[in-house]
Amino acid sequence: MFVSILLVKSSTHNVEVDSFVSMRVALITITGCGLAVGNRVIDAFGDAVIDLFLPKKFEGQSTAANIYTESLSALTSRIFNKYDGIIYIMAMGIVLRVIAPNIKDKYSDPAVVVIDDVGRYVISALSGHEGGANRLSLKIAGILHTDAVITTGSESVKDVIIGIGCKRGVLANDIKLAIEKSLRDVNIPIDRVRLLSTIDLKANEPGLVAASQELDIPLRIVSREEIASCLIEYKESEFVKKSIGVGAVCEPAAILGGRKTKLILTKQKFAGITIAIAVENFTW
Repeated sequence: MFVSILLVKSSTHNVEVDSFVSMRVALITITGCGLAVGNRVIDAFGDAVIDLFLPKKFEGQSTAANIYTESLSALTSRIFNKYDGIIYIMAMGIVLRVIAPNIKDKYSDPAVVVIDDVGRYVISALSGHEGGANRLSLKIAGILHTDAVITTGSESVKDVIIGIGCKRGVLANDIKLAIEKSLRDVNIPIDRVRLLSTIDLKANEPGLVAASQELDIPLRIVSREEIASCLIEYKESEFVKKSIGVGAVCEPAAILGGRKTKLILTKQKFAGITIAIAVENFTW
């Protein structure tokens, strides 16, 4: 089964995946499970215009759906050059077969992202850097509270996760200054930062979202349930626990934002902002 999310071509091929509001998005699924996963993504797109495509067996089940009758290969060929991105929820092998005849080059091909059947992994499969599949993968992974798999060289060498906690209304510039100061303290260049990471309560905090966009570093969202079940030790605050249900934000967010992480900078306090830094090391 699969779901495709398709971003209509903008004036330039490179897209900012956080700019969904200005794009039309199409979602295609062939099973009820796929539609359930897809609906989670649709709900998170807010005001974006979403076109839902369903095969004939779904006819009559959704008045908003566009029913298609051609094969997946034919549908893919018809839409491949009309959209900025295609996200499939299905086996990677099937995706490779249906997109292969349409691939031209990384500068003109759409971003292709593959999600497994239950939404466990989000894989950047084609046009990762130039086409925006890496960012799209990270965006969808944040929505599904799961992992993005990115293999492009420019992204794979990045190994630093910055955990951030902040008060409501904090300014993007203040967050950026706190990040820069914290990185200087551990002598790490910002080019090594793979992700910013925060709690689900702050997923739409304007200053934090803006800082992520301005720094061109994706923002990963960690759920309160993930933080509560984190087995790695971190400092907790009773005040924070009473306020949001978990005892900390920046340290567990940094730890959980990546894989095989180790804190190299514990919680640093700024005005309305907390920062912690973790590094990934797959040789540990």
